[in-house]
Amino acid sequence: MAGWRGVERSWRGLLAAVLLSAPALAQETVAEAQPLTPEAPPAPAEASVEAPEAVAGEPEEKRSVRVFGRVFARASADERDDFARALSLASARVGVSAAFEYVEAEVTADLSSKSLLKDAFVRIADGDKRLRLYAGQFKAPFLARELESSWELPLMRRGLVDDYLTETHQLGGRRLGLMGEVRLKQVWNLRFSGGLFEGSEDEQGERTSEDAAARVSVRPFKALTVGASSYLAQVLEGTRQYAVAADGVLELGGLALSAELAIGHLAVGPFTTQLGLATYTLPLSGGWALQPLAGAEALQLSGEMTGQGWAAVGGVNVLFSDSFKAQLQAERALRPGDEAPGNEYSLQLATRF
Repeated sequence: MAGWRGVERSWRGLLAAVLLSAPALAQETVAEAQPLTPEAPPAPAEASVEAPEAVAGEPEEKRSVRVFGRVFARASADERDDFARALSLASARVGVSAAFEYVEAEVTADLSSKSLLKDAFVRIADGDKRLRLYAGQFKAPFLARELESSWELPLMRRGLVDDYLTETHQLGGRRLGLMGEVRLKQVWNLRFSGGLFEGSEDEQGERTSEDAAARVSVRPFKALTVGASSYLAQVLEGTRQYAVAADGVLELGGLALSAELAIGHLAVGPFTTQLGLATYTLPLSGGWALQPLAGAEALQLSGEMTGQGWAAVGGVNVLFSDSFKAQLQAERALRPGDEAPGNEYSLQLATRF
C-alpha cells in the first residue's frame, strides 16, 4: 500500500507540473507568434497571428493565438418553486488558446461558476494530427451528451441523466488527467480516446485512486456517426463504480436525430438510462435560422435501491450566424428526489466571440 501511495503522489505531481506549465507555454507561443519589429507592430490578442514566411528550404510553422468567450443569461420559472421567477448567469466563460505546429495549450475560466478553472491543458500532436496526447484538466471521454459543447447542444441543460451520473455520482466530467487519442480518417473516420484521470472525493473528502475512461467512434458515411464509451472508477484498486454507453447521431439535411443508452453500477446499485433528441434547423434570410426541438430521457435504478426519473422537453431556438441564439424551452420531469412530476419554463439568451 505504501508503494502504491508513492506512485500515486508521483502521478499527481506530474499532472500538476504539466498543468502549471500550460500558461507559460501559451505565453511563450504568443511571444513567438508576435515578433516585435518597427515595421510590424504587435497584433491584438484576439486576432489570429500567422508565422513569418519560412526561410527558403525550411518548412513553414503555423502559429496562432486566440481569445474566446461566451455568455449565457437565463430566466426560468419552476412549478416546484410555485413558478417563482429566477434570473441567472448560467455561464460567463473566457479562454485563451495558443498553438503552433505540434503543440497547443488552452486555459478556460467560467466567471459565473464556483469552480473558476474549467479547462487547462496541453495537447501534443504529430504533423498529420492523427496522434494526440493531452495532459491537464479537461473532460474525460465518457457520454456523448457530456462531451458535446454547451454552445452546440440545442438544449439549455444537459439533462437529469447527465447530472445524476457526472454530478451526483462523479462518473466523468472535467478531471485532471493524461489521455491519448488516435484519429484515422481513412478508416470510417475512426477516433479513439483513452486515459487515466484523477479520482473523485470520498465521504471524508479524500481523493480516491485514479479512474479510467475511453471512447471510440466511427462515421461509416456522412450522415451517421456511432460511438461507445466507458468509465471505470478506482480502476487501479479494483473498480467500484462503472458505466458503459452507446450513442448515435443521424443527420439528414436540417434534421438531426441523436440517441444514447447507458448501463452500469453505482454506489446505490445497477442503473440503466436512455436519451433521445430531435432537432430541425430551418435557414432563414440574413444568417438567421429557426430550430425547433423535442427530446426525452429516462433513468432507472434497480437492486437494493429502486427508483426512476424521466424528462420530456420541447422548444424552439432562434440562431444567428453562429454567434447568437435565443432559446425558449419547456420541460416536464420527474427528477431524482421529486415526489411528483413538475413543469419548468426557461428563456435563455447567449452570445459568443
